[in-house]
Amino acid sequence: MLVVTIQSLKNSTETVQLADRLGYKRYWFTEHHNTPSQISTSPDLLSLHAASHTKNIRVGSGGIMLPNHSPLKVAENFTLLEALYPGRVDLGIGRASGTDGLTALALQRSQESINANDFPEQLNQLLSFFSRNFPAHHPFKKIIVPGNESIVPDMYMLGSSQGGVQFAMDKGLGFVFASHLAPRLAIPMLRFYRENFNPSIYMKEPKSMLAIGVITAETEEEAKYLAGPLELMWAGMATGSSNFSFPTLEEAGKYVYKPQEEAARQYNKDRFVIGSAANVADKLKRMANEALVDEIMIADFYPDQASRLKGYQLLAEEFNLSSK
Repeated sequence: MLVVTIQSLKNSTETVQLADRLGYKRYWFTEHHNTPSQISTSPDLLSLHAASHTKNIRVGSGGIMLPNHSPLKVAENFTLLEALYPGRVDLGIGRASGTDGLTALALQRSQESINANDFPEQLNQLLSFFSRNFPAHHPFKKIIVPGNESIVPDMYMLGSSQGGVQFAMDKGLGFVFASHLAPRLAIPMLRFYRENFNPSIYMKEPKSMLAIGVITAETEEEAKYLAGPLELMWAGMATGSSNFSFPTLEEAGKYVYKPQEEAARQYNKDRFVIGSAANVADKLKRMANEALVDEIMIADFYPDQASRLKGYQLLAEEFNLSSK
C-alpha cells in the first residue's frame, strides 16, 4: 500500500506539472476517505504541494467536504494558500461527507454532528470568516483570521442535484456540476444557475463549470479499450457491488457482463465522454454551449499514467491551449 500511495502522489505531481506546461487553467483535488483506489483525503495539502511544483495553473479543492471540517479552519488554511500563491487558489465546497457513515463518524466525532444537517450555518460562517462581516452580536466576531478580506480564494459550490445550485445562486459563488454523477440534470441545473445568479462580494458575474469523466486517445478503439475499467467499476457500483477498487485493463478486457450489469453499463454512457481527441473535443464544446458554462472540468478516470498524460496532451492540442 505504501508503494502504491507514493507512486500515486508522484503521478499526480507529474500530471499537474504537465497540465501547467500545456496551458490547462486549473487542477483540483477531491476529498474522499476510506476508499481503496483514492488517496485524496486532504485537498488543501495536495493543493499546496501542486502549487509549489507549478508556475501558472490554478489549484484547489473539488472539493472540501464542509461537514467534515470547522469553517474557521477551512478559512485559515485557504487564506494561507491564497497568500502564498496569490490568484492561483480555488476553494470548491461540497455538502456531503465524501465517505461512508462510519468514517463520517470518525471525522465528525459525534452522531449529533452527522445528524445536525447544519450546512447552511457552516457555509455562512465560512463566508463570514473570509469577509470579516459577522454581525456585531455574533460571538465569532472577535476571532481573527490571518490577513484581511482581500486574501480570499475563488469560491465554488459543487453540486450533483438541485441543492448545491441554490447555495451558489443565493451566495453569489461559482458553481460546478458533477455531470458524471447526474448527467441528466447537468444542463438544466447549470442553465438555471446562470439565469438566476445573484452578484456578491465574491463574484460579480456567474461562473460555472461542467465536470465530466473523459477518456481520450488517438483512436476510438483505443479510447474504448482504456475506458474498460471505468465502465466496469461504475456498472458494479450501479448493481450493488461492494468492491470499489479500480479494475485493471486486463480484468476489464476479459470480463463478461451479466445482463443487469450490461444494462447499467449502457445507462452510464452519458456519465463519460470517450473517444478520439477530435470527437471528444467536439462533444465537450457542444456540451459547454448547451450548459452555458465557462469551462469544462475533466474528471480523471484513466487506467494508468501513460494514457493519462497522453490524453491530456491530445486534448490540449485539440483545444489549442498555449504551452508554457
